[in-house]
Amino acid sequence: MSSSTISFIYIIFLMAIFYFLLIRPQQQRAKRHRQLISEMKVNDKVVTVGGIHGIVKSLTEDTVSLEIANGIIVIFSRSSIARIE
Repeated sequence: MSSSTISFIYIIFLMAIFYFLLIRPQQQRAKRHRQLISEMKVNDKVVTVGGIHGIVKSLTEDTVSLEIANGIIVIFSRSSIARIE
């Protein structure tokens, strides 16, 4: 094999490793997060990316109203919800 062929195979190999170690896992995490946001419903207990725990009181297409204490409701962007408990 010539050195140019070996270099080409090496570059393809590195690109495959880069895809499977970096790009694909990030795409899977993003897909799971989109699914989590779409399945969220009223009265779910959630945690925001900032660490605030609350209960979902209402939902719109872009926002979530969370009750973080008795009578205290704060509005967040849907994308700021990290997980549902």
